[in-house]
Amino acid sequence: MNSRFSRFRAVVFLCLLGCIALFWAGNCEAEGQRVVVYTSQDEVFAEPIFHEFESETGIQVLPVYDSEAVKTVGLVNRLMMETNNPQCDVFWNNEEFRTRQLAAHHILRETNGWTHLGYRTRRIVINTQLLSATRAPRTFSDITNTVWRGKAALAYPLFGTTSTHFLALRQKWGDAAWKKWCRALVANQAFLMDGNSVVVKQVSRGEVLFGFTDSDDIAGAQREGFHVAPVPTTEETLFVPNTVGVIRGCPHPETAQRLFAFISDPKVSQKLVELHALEGATLDPARAATGLQVDWDALLRDLGTATEEMNQIFLR
Repeated sequence: MNSRFSRFRAVVFLCLLGCIALFWAGNCEAEGQRVVVYTSQDEVFAEPIFHEFESETGIQVLPVYDSEAVKTVGLVNRLMMETNNPQCDVFWNNEEFRTRQLAAHHILRETNGWTHLGYRTRRIVINTQLLSATRAPRTFSDITNTVWRGKAALAYPLFGTTSTHFLALRQKWGDAAWKKWCRALVANQAFLMDGNSVVVKQVSRGEVLFGFTDSDDIAGAQREGFHVAPVPTTEETLFVPNTVGVIRGCPHPETAQRLFAFISDPKVSQKLVELHALEGATLDPARAATGLQVDWDALLRDLGTATEEMNQIFLR
């Protein structure tokens, strides 16, 4: 009796071990078939790309989006806080500078850490019913003219592409001239808004005549039938590539690589151009040479000083 009971217990024990092993394997497999992506790409554009990837691969995409007000800076700060315990696999950024900042802090993987995909531009947008192209300011340095007092809008220059553009203009003009220009913006009563899309809305409603924004926000307003248009690019235009990178020590490295390869495929850039999320799928060097020429390493070195200066000038 005892012998039969012992054998029975052994069988039950082995069955339980088998069930636990199957359960664990299943969980591991399920865990491996997901990928976490932090992205500053607008959800309306990113979501179809993620769905296509899921359909093709069976890998679940778990996205974390930014907020309109703080944009990429919020996600970058989060990634830096998670350095010793990464929660993110892939960072899809709609600009370049903050990706370079992460790379400089060794938060992206060392080999094939990140790449460009497509580009947008930083533009002056005008309300075409209130301001003709011939009367509009041609460059960003023009808009501090007193004739434009209270007639311009821009996003807070501490965040997103506005921040990168201001930093690049500082590098081009020099610190003294740049600070003078920033203070002139404030004195000229330029409206500071919570994001580039809000700037375009204010321009489209005629609450201001023009603003600083990104080319995709202008395209979006034009699709909705608003009477807005960009001023042509100049040597003060910032060309803004999208970027995608893989986080060093990420929790799902295999699926991270698959999503990285998928997003960086030129076909995805072309789809984003068709959706008006990007201005172009590739940035021709000759065209890029017509805009701001940025020394990225120097920009990173000056980031702390320039940010403190902007805090003093623009912070509410």
